[in-house]
Amino acid sequence: MKLGAIAQAVGGRLVGDGDREVRRPIHPAEATDPADLAMAMDPSLLELLAASPAQAAMVAEGMAVPEGVVEAWIEVPRPRFALAGVTDLFAIPVQVAPGVHPSAVVEPDAHLEPGVRVGPLAYVGARARIGAGTIIMAHATIGADAVVGPDGLIHPGVRIGERVQVGARVILHHNVSLGADGFSFVTPDRGSVESAKTTGKVEATNLALRRIFSLGGVVIGDDVEIGANTAIDRGTLSDTRIGSGTKIDNLVQIGHNVVVGSLCMLCGQVGLAGSVVIGDRVVLAGKVGVADHVRIGNDCVVAAYSGVGTDLPPRSVYMGIPAVPRQQAFEQFRLIRRLRRLFNDVATLKTRLAGLEGQERQTHQTQTHQTQTHQTQTHQTHQTR
Repeated sequence: MKLGAIAQAVGGRLVGDGDREVRRPIHPAEATDPADLAMAMDPSLLELLAASPAQAAMVAEGMAVPEGVVEAWIEVPRPRFALAGVTDLFAIPVQVAPGVHPSAVVEPDAHLEPGVRVGPLAYVGARARIGAGTIIMAHATIGADAVVGPDGLIHPGVRIGERVQVGARVILHHNVSLGADGFSFVTPDRGSVESAKTTGKVEATNLALRRIFSLGGVVIGDDVEIGANTAIDRGTLSDTRIGSGTKIDNLVQIGHNVVVGSLCMLCGQVGLAGSVVIGDRVVLAGKVGVADHVRIGNDCVVAAYSGVGTDLPPRSVYMGIPAVPRQQAFEQFRLIRRLRRLFNDVATLKTRLAGLEGQERQTHQTQTHQTQTHQTQTHQTHQTR
C-alpha cells in the first residue's frame, strides 16, 4: 500500500514520497525491512528510528523527525485514532471458505442470506435467520429462532441461544455466550438473604431453592463487539438489551434483565447483577461490580475495582469500594495514608500523658506524705503541751 494512500485514509499530513510502498505497520524496534512503516507516535520511540531499517514512519503532530532517519513520514493529530485507521487498512481477514462447510449442520427451515459463510462443525438452528455477508466460524452454535444481522463475525465456540437477536456488523469473539438463563432462584419462605438485607442478621434458613425460568431473550444492537468468554443472560420476562455501538471486553458477566445503553465500554471482568440499567456512553473499567437494580446515568466513568451499590448521576466519575465521587475517594486515600503518622502521634501523646499522670501521682503522694507528716508533728506538739 502506498504511503500517500495511508496518509489520506488516516487524515494525516504526508512529508516526503507518497508513492513509497509500505508492507506493514510495526514497532520501530521490530522493523526488519525498508518497506516497514515504523509507528513512532510516542516521543520515546522517535530515537529508535535511527537504528531502524524502516524508511517510512508515522509520528504525532509536532514531533521533530531527525533529518535523514527516514525518507518519508506521516504526521497525525491524534495518534491512537490514527492507529485504529492503520490497523483497519492492514487487517487480516478470517479464513472461512465461501458457502456452508460439509461438516456444518444447518436446519432445513433456517434462512441464510446471500454471502453467508458457515465454518466446520457449526450449527444453525431451526427457523434461525442469518443476514447477508455474516461469517460463522468453526464450532459456533446459533439456536432456533435466533436472528443475526448482516455483515457479522461469529468466532469459534460462540453460543447464541434460542430467540436471541443480534444486530448488524456485530463481532462476537471466542466462546461468547448469549442467552443462558439468568441466575434466579427463590425460597418458599423468607430466606437468609432477605433477612440479612433487612436486619443485618441471618434469621432464616434456606430449606429449598426454586428456579425462576428465563422467558425473555437477549437483544444486541448494531455495531456491538463482545469479547471472549463473556456471558449475557436472557431476561426473566423482558429482554436483556445491549445498545448499538457498545463494546464489551473479555470475561464480562451481564445478568438477566440488564439494559446497557449505546456506545458504552465495559472492560474486562465487569459484573452487572440483574436488572441493572446503564445509560449511554458509560465507561466501566476493569473488575467494576454493579449491584442489582442500580441505575448508572449517561456519560458516567467508573474506575477499576469499584463496587457500585447505589445509583450514579450522569456525567460523574466514581471510584472505590463502595464507589464514591472521585474527589471524595482521593480524600479517603489521603487520609488512609496519614493513618500511620496519626497512630505514631497518638502513641507519642499516650506516652507523654502517661508520664504526666505518673508525675501527678508522685506529686500527689509527696503532698499526701507531707500533709500526714505535718499532722503527726502537730499532734505530737499538742501532746507535749
